[in-house]
Amino acid sequence: MNRPSVGNWYPGRPCVAPEHAGHAVVAPSGKFPAGSFQTFRLTYTAGRYGIDDSGSIKVAFRYASDQGKPQFSDPAAPNYTTVTASNGAVLDCRYDVKQNIRPWDQVVYIKVVKNYLSVGDTITITFGDRSGGSPGVRIQTFVEHQFEFRVLVDPIATYQYVLLPEQPTIEIIPGPPSRWVAVLPTLRRVGEVFALKLRADDAWGNPSDQVDQIVHLRPSRPVRNLPDCVVFRPGLASLVVDGLIAEQPGDLTIDLLPGGDEIKREEATSAPSLTTSNLLRVVPPASVDAVHFWGDLHGQSGETIGTNSARAFFRFARDKAFIDAVGHQGNDFQITPEFWTELATLTAEFNENGKYVTLPGYEWSGHTSLGGDRNVFFREEGRPIHRSSHALVMDRSDEHTDCLTAAELFETFRRDAEDVVCFAHVGGRYSDLKVAHDGLIERSVEVHSSWGTFEWILRDAFEMGYRVGVAANSDDHKGRPGASEPGASYFGACGGLTCLIMPELSRAAVFECLRRRRHYATTGSRPFLDVTVLTDHDGLCFADDPAFRQSGGQLSRTLRMGDIASITDAQVTLRVDFASKSPIERIEIRNGLELYELVRPYAPDQLGSRIRVIWSGAEYRGRMRQTNWDGSASLEDNCFADVSPINFFNRDRTLRRAGEKGVAWQSLSAGNFSGFEARLANPLSGKLCLRTRPVECEVAVAKIGYHDTVFEAGGLERRVRLFRLPDDNPHKAFTIERQIPLRRGRDNPLYVCVTTEDGHQAWSSPIYLMVP
Repeated sequence: MNRPSVGNWYPGRPCVAPEHAGHAVVAPSGKFPAGSFQTFRLTYTAGRYGIDDSGSIKVAFRYASDQGKPQFSDPAAPNYTTVTASNGAVLDCRYDVKQNIRPWDQVVYIKVVKNYLSVGDTITITFGDRSGGSPGVRIQTFVEHQFEFRVLVDPIATYQYVLLPEQPTIEIIPGPPSRWVAVLPTLRRVGEVFALKLRADDAWGNPSDQVDQIVHLRPSRPVRNLPDCVVFRPGLASLVVDGLIAEQPGDLTIDLLPGGDEIKREEATSAPSLTTSNLLRVVPPASVDAVHFWGDLHGQSGETIGTNSARAFFRFARDKAFIDAVGHQGNDFQITPEFWTELATLTAEFNENGKYVTLPGYEWSGHTSLGGDRNVFFREEGRPIHRSSHALVMDRSDEHTDCLTAAELFETFRRDAEDVVCFAHVGGRYSDLKVAHDGLIERSVEVHSSWGTFEWILRDAFEMGYRVGVAANSDDHKGRPGASEPGASYFGACGGLTCLIMPELSRAAVFECLRRRRHYATTGSRPFLDVTVLTDHDGLCFADDPAFRQSGGQLSRTLRMGDIASITDAQVTLRVDFASKSPIERIEIRNGLELYELVRPYAPDQLGSRIRVIWSGAEYRGRMRQTNWDGSASLEDNCFADVSPINFFNRDRTLRRAGEKGVAWQSLSAGNFSGFEARLANPLSGKLCLRTRPVECEVAVAKIGYHDTVFEAGGLERRVRLFRLPDDNPHKAFTIERQIPLRRGRDNPLYVCVTTEDGHQAWSSPIYLMVP
């Protein structure tokens, strides 16, 4: 029998026959809304061997699941769990987040400590026992077609577990709609056909199929073929309005308005908007040679550490997340030869140039001392997989192809002339560019994902003199590539997206885009961003980093994102064009490790009664990087007129008012930022007192102004910032042109980081200027 990952069970070792180990059932069964509170009774019936004194069972759940953690001490609290044996045997019970083989890490462990079980005796586990006042167990917040209670048994008390041949399962489904999502492309030419794509997510970010509503569409400028309304009916999780054409240049958004059969679009204009689409920049046909497409190139499915099948993964990205390009990046040490073949079949099947691009690849998953995680992308299917290990792959027939270090991986790709691109990834086993890097293979670094925000990896590249692009992806584990939200787990952020600037949507164009670093990264939003450098004299522009391969360049005076150029000018003109559906908070112009200028689209004399309190940073670079910012704020001699949260993604960790003068919260950061915005009753009176675990401070309200007031908190760039905003910030589009003096004898990586008021950020890939 060949079971590659079934708990603590290995082929060839002595083990009781699974069919004699007993059986388990769960009640109730059926379908349950994601994130809801429920009660489940799992009953295990002992098989032929019974369970010996000190024998045990495990009920295991997937690593990715964010269900409530079972607890055994407080009958009135959520997730209260009870365990009983039918014959009165004494049981020792505990929950451990990691006491089983990946991906079934989470375990309820039940040990018989007095007496034993005979054949037919039962152990009953009640998850969410409500008899003492508990609301039940909160089931995981994301959809899973077959959520499994995986039962393993050690009947002989050898700590040798056998997996039951049949496992109890339930189905987790979306809840009712809570918020609407409307997606347009970001850059198109006048006369080009485009689509508006719509869905309504439940409270936890799952596309809901329970929508029953007519939705009116209100464009900000004329759009040919746009209907007055669209109709959602139950069973429909997304809707595409195709064949749209903009006939004039300009910025376009589309509002979604609630309506009924009797309401026309013009009559619905006074109704509050359900949502507004992202912004579409429409330009004259001859003005650009490339347009924008959106990708999430990094996620996993249930065959490795994620959720649901790989086929469902590709469908979700295309049909519900509305992204143009996707990459499946399973951990290499879990990808069996059979699954590698299946992935190749799926990427070939789903890839459709002009509509949807899939990239073959995997995540090389060596730990940090060996170089750390790398995303590997191939241009074509059929490439060999060079694993970091065969840790969970029982078939070792191709073990000789393993690359145990990142340096060995890069050397192998060079030696075999693989048509391959790598990204440096920060997850559990974060990449260390100072251990290994090859500029011909590793073209970009991932500065944001569901794990958090990691600008430090880009700074590492600058310190080492490497020339890399900037990408962001989700590393989704929840079956939602392209629309990944953290739910209630330790993932600290929404998944990122990478905007690919290309002449067409094809795999060849995506690959060339990645090789040229012609892209920008976001924390999940879809703004328009263009960054160019203009020189007075011709510069020699290289596609490949000349530090790793000498090749001929092309002369140019216009340089774009990702370009590497040798120039003679002492200064250059930097142009930045940004547009978003959310007002712009700030634009940082950076030259490598230095902040050249912080640009705000408003002036100091425009500030009003709005202030922001922002906390950010991480404990350290590794897996358990999250910083706890639980705390409170209070005003003396002033009141909060209104308070709203910023980047509070976890519904279990909320911001709440404490009277007119106070606010309290539970919040985590993982390199990204959270906080709150407050409108003050009196713009300048009183004092703000802030209490968090890392920082305690008091600030006179009158001193909160145009520039950040910063309190450092140690760790990895942990800090609190306070600043003031205008009462109304109308600046959703902004163009900057600056003359930037260059440093001689070293690289000048020019790029921007933009922050918008909705809490999102965007980073351009640097333009690398070499000045002798």
